[in-house]
Amino acid sequence: MARTRSSSSSNTWRYVNPAYYLKRPKRLALLFMAFVSVSFFVWDRQTLVREHEDELFKLKEELLQLQNQLEELKPDDSIVKKINTTSKNLDDLPIDPIENQRREKVKDAMVHAWTSYEKYAWGHDELQPQSKNGVDSFGGLGATLIDSLDTLYIMGLDEEFQRAKEWITNSLDFNKNYDASVFETTIRVVGGLLSAYDLSGEHVFLEKAKDIADRLLPAWDTPSGIPYNIINLVNGNPHNPGWTGGDSILADSGTEQLEFIALSQRTGDPKYQQKVENVIRELNKTFPADGLLPIYINPHKGTTSYSTITFGAMGDSFYEYLLKVWIQGNKTAAVKPYRDMWETSMKGLLTLVRRTEPSSFAYISEKIGSSLIDKMDELACFAPGMIALGSSGYGPDESSKFLNLAEELAWTCYNFYQSTPTKLAGENYFFHSGQDMSVGTSWNILRPETVESLFYLWRLTGNKTYQEWGWDIFQAFEKNSRVESGYVGLKDVNTGVKDNMMQSFFLAETLKYLYLLFSPPSVIPLDEWVFNTEAHPLRIVTRVDSPEASNSKQGTSSNNIRIRARKEGRFDKP
Repeated sequence: MARTRSSSSSNTWRYVNPAYYLKRPKRLALLFMAFVSVSFFVWDRQTLVREHEDELFKLKEELLQLQNQLEELKPDDSIVKKINTTSKNLDDLPIDPIENQRREKVKDAMVHAWTSYEKYAWGHDELQPQSKNGVDSFGGLGATLIDSLDTLYIMGLDEEFQRAKEWITNSLDFNKNYDASVFETTIRVVGGLLSAYDLSGEHVFLEKAKDIADRLLPAWDTPSGIPYNIINLVNGNPHNPGWTGGDSILADSGTEQLEFIALSQRTGDPKYQQKVENVIRELNKTFPADGLLPIYINPHKGTTSYSTITFGAMGDSFYEYLLKVWIQGNKTAAVKPYRDMWETSMKGLLTLVRRTEPSSFAYISEKIGSSLIDKMDELACFAPGMIALGSSGYGPDESSKFLNLAEELAWTCYNFYQSTPTKLAGENYFFHSGQDMSVGTSWNILRPETVESLFYLWRLTGNKTYQEWGWDIFQAFEKNSRVESGYVGLKDVNTGVKDNMMQSFFLAETLKYLYLLFSPPSVIPLDEWVFNTEAHPLRIVTRVDSPEASNSKQGTSSNNIRIRARKEGRFDKP
C-alpha cells in the first residue's frame, strides 16, 4: 500500500516540473492558454466586483438623498403632536411639501423673534430690537412672554414653552402700582394664560389668570355695569382716560366676554361671567335697529354718546365677540341672543359697504351721525374673517351673500399691502372718487388682521389663493421687518424706514395665524376652539344656561364639563 501511494505521488509531481513541458511544446502551449484564460477570468471578476461596489455606493448615496427628501416632506413633530391631540382620524392626511416648507419658515421667524426677546428683553413687556432692550408697555406684566405661550406650544417649541412657564411660576407678579388697560390686560394676559391652560393643562396658568382677573373686576362696579377702561392693579381704583370725556370705549368694554366666561367655566366661579354678560344685557336694552353703536358709552347711564361708528379702532372687537361668544357656547339657545345681536349688526355693516372706482374694491366706511366717511382701518381687516366665520349660521342664500362679501373685503385688504412699495399695509386708507385707495397713516406695526382673515377664509373655503396671499405678506415682513435682533415695524410703508418695536401681538397673532395658514385644518380645529381677539385659542364648551337667569348653576355645570374634558385627556399635553 505504501509503495502504491508513493508511485502515484511521483507521477503527479512530474506535471509541475518545467522540464516535462519543455520536452512537450503542445502541452506547454495548452498550459499557457489555460493560464491566460484564468488570468482574464480573475481580472474580469475583480473589475465586476469593483464596478458593483461603485454602483452600490452610488445607490446608497441616492437612497440617503431620498431619505433626506422624505424627512423634509414629513410634517414636523410639533404638527404631528398637535394633530394627535386635536383630531380623531388623520391617517389619510395629505402631505403638501410647499405648505410644510412655508410652515417651517414661519416657525423659524417665531424662533428668531422669541430668542431675541429672550436674550434682550426677558420678563419685560416688549422688545426694542434696534436698541436691544426691553420696555414695559403694559406695566411690566411680561406681555410678550404670556402672549407667546400658546404660539410656542402649537409650534412644538417645548423647551421655550417650559422656560416661559418657569418664569410665570417663579417671577410673574401682578401686584404693581400701575394703571392698566382692562381691555389690553384681558385679551393679552387673561386670554394668553387661559389658552396656555387649555392647551397644556398646567394649573399655574389658571391660577395666574384668576389672580389678574380678580384685580380687574372692580372696573365693572359702575351704575350701569359698563366698565371703566383703566384700573390700578394694586388699589383697584378704576377710571376712564381723560381724552374720552369720561366715557368708556365700545371695544374696550365689550371685548372681555370670551375670557371671563371661560374663566368662570374653568374655575366654577360665576362672578366673572356675570360681570361681562351684564354689559351685553345693558347694551341690548337700547340696541339700535341697524346694530351699529358709536365708540363712546357713558358708564353711569349705559347710553351711547355722539361719536364715530366704525369696524376699525375702538369699535372692532365688540362685534367680533358677539359672534364668538355664540361659537364659544357651541351655538346653543343659551347664547342665541349674541348671534341675534351680531346678525343685526351685520345688517348695519351692509349699509357701510361701498366700492371704489375704477377697480370696485369693497370697503367698510365709517359713519358719524348720518354722514359716511370713506376711510377704512387695517384693523377693520379682521371683518372678512369674522363675516366668513359667521356666514355658516345663515340659510343658503344669506350664507353665500356674506361669504362673497368676506372674499371681496379680503381682496381689498390684500391690496392694502400690494399697493405700497414695501408690500406692507399702512394703518388706514382713504378712498376718493376715481381713485381706488391711498394710504392715510403710513406706519405698519406688524398687525395681524389681514392674515387672520386669510386664515379663516382658507379654512372655510379650501381656496389656496388665500395661502398665496398670506405667503406674499410673510415675505414682505421678512424683507422689510426682520432685523438682527427680532422684527420691527415701519415708520412709513412708502420709504421702508424702520421703527424700534416688536409688538407682542406679532408673536401672539401674526405669526400664529401665518403658521396655521400652512398647517392642516385639524390643528386647532374651528369646531373645538374659538380664538379671542388676540388669537388665543379657547376650548368651546357647550352652554345650557339661560343668559337672563342666575349664573350660579352655570359655574358648577361648566366646571363639571371641564373636569370631564380633563379626564378624557383633551387637556393633556402630548
